Amino acid sequence: MSRQQEKIKQMENKDRRHRIILKRIAHRAMLEKGLLPEFSKEAEEELAAITAPATAGNDQARDLRDLLWCSIDNDDSRDLDQLTVAVKMPDGGTRLLIAVADVDAIVRSGSAIDAHAKHNTTSVYTDAEIFPMLPEKLSTDLSSLNFHEDRLAIVIEIVISGDGTLRSSDIYRAVVMNKAKLAYNSVAAWLNGDGPLPEAAAAIEGLAENLRTQDQAAQKMKAYRHEHGALNFETIQTRALFDDDEIRDLEERGRNRAMDIIEDFMVAANGVTARYLASKKFPSLRRVVRIPKRWERIVEVAAELNYSLPARPDSKALEQFLLKAKADDPLRFPDLSLTIIKLMGNGEYVAEFPGQIAPGHFGLAVKDYSHSTAPNRRYPDLITHRLLKAALSGGDVPYQKEELESLAQHCTEQEDAANKVERLVGKSAAALLLESRIGEKFDAIVTGAADKGTWVRIFHPPVEGKLMEGFKGVDVGDKIRVQLLRTDVDRGFIDFRRVSSGRERNR
Repeated sequence: MSRQQEKIKQMENKDRRHRIILKRIAHRAMLEKGLLPEFSKEAEEELAAITAPATAGNDQARDLRDLLWCSIDNDDSRDLDQLTVAVKMPDGGTRLLIAVADVDAIVRSGSAIDAHAKHNTTSVYTDAEIFPMLPEKLSTDLSSLNFHEDRLAIVIEIVISGDGTLRSSDIYRAVVMNKAKLAYNSVAAWLNGDGPLPEAAAAIEGLAENLRTQDQAAQKMKAYRHEHGALNFETIQTRALFDDDEIRDLEERGRNRAMDIIEDFMVAANGVTARYLASKKFPSLRRVVRIPKRWERIVEVAAELNYSLPARPDSKALEQFLLKAKADDPLRFPDLSLTIIKLMGNGEYVAEFPGQIAPGHFGLAVKDYSHSTAPNRRYPDLITHRLLKAALSGGDVPYQKEELESLAQHCTEQEDAANKVERLVGKSAAALLLESRIGEKFDAIVTGAADKGTWVRIFHPPVEGKLMEGFKGVDVGDKIRVQLLRTDVDRGFIDFRRVSSGRERNR
């Protein structure tokens, strides 16, 4: 190799440095957390034998391909789990249909592909690489509800009244076709009057009106849920932006109106699913968020903003506080949201059996809630589909009590592990971005305070790190001034010290 060729090679290696580092960290983190970054040889052999999507065969699947189905997801999403469509009714109500990919029709229980999905239980999305729960040949193609492709689906049909209340519901199997692949940002911009109708929607006659109907229905459902105590959070999520594989910035991802359509439809669909299984005397896998762990601290945070919350947990009262706080200080509301979320504690999966009542979902203000709308990327949803299909066909329950209880615990643990991998890689990306800024000072908010350490998030860029010095006396929600001490890219460590003279409570 000539000197010039060697120089070019060195430059190419440098250009790839950040992404290569993060990929190495991501693979290591997956293994350390007990997750599988690669599919087994047996799974790959099974995959090679799958050459086409599942078909209805002799099953009683309705033909709903003529409806104005569309998908709305992230700009770069390829694993499309659900399609939606709305139909206005003469009495002012709306019929909503949510089609969810029938992944079970192609991923059989007990197969090697299923074993991988069952082990990881979720797709893991890192800044460096995506580790899909199912092989991409399936999740982004043969079991994805892709544009202009016939696909088997489980359809959850919901009829809502003019005030957003649920009037009736049904579940059945169907063949569907995605008429338009849409993205959150462009749909939201159009709905808000800030952008044109996306070309994919403009190409389909009647789809613009249908999207308006979906939006109106979602807003009514959202209002009804929040009247009954659903919580209105607005957190900051980030992803690394690369130039020639070098990190140049962290992009903030906020919520928008198109996301609300999908969120409200999915919450409704998951509730219908849980209640349907209960009506058939079938068990279910529920997603629950129990009573907030640190309600007393939530009360303190509210008091610091001159708002009084009851001594006992009350989701309606908490939602009223959040609404007022957002109206008073919308720029700081994401920081308050993060504080409350941290104080509420994590969600978990629990198995519910006929005659029993599982805890509800405190944050959503719903009692009946199962995950059923993302089977390409979440194993609990695949479990729910297998239960649903057995109930629909009049078959036997496909899971024993002990097995379902074990799966619930396993899914909770693996989801927590996946979240830790995603956070670690995100922190490593942030450490790469900040490694040249040692000694700089930043405004920050305390996001965690426990025996194992105190954590803060700086505002610009939105990065979380550990408070190594000056943590005595601070608590979640405090605003302080910090200085960057050091970064450790390999371990995802970002260390700060407090430099402000006193803590500033939310106010």
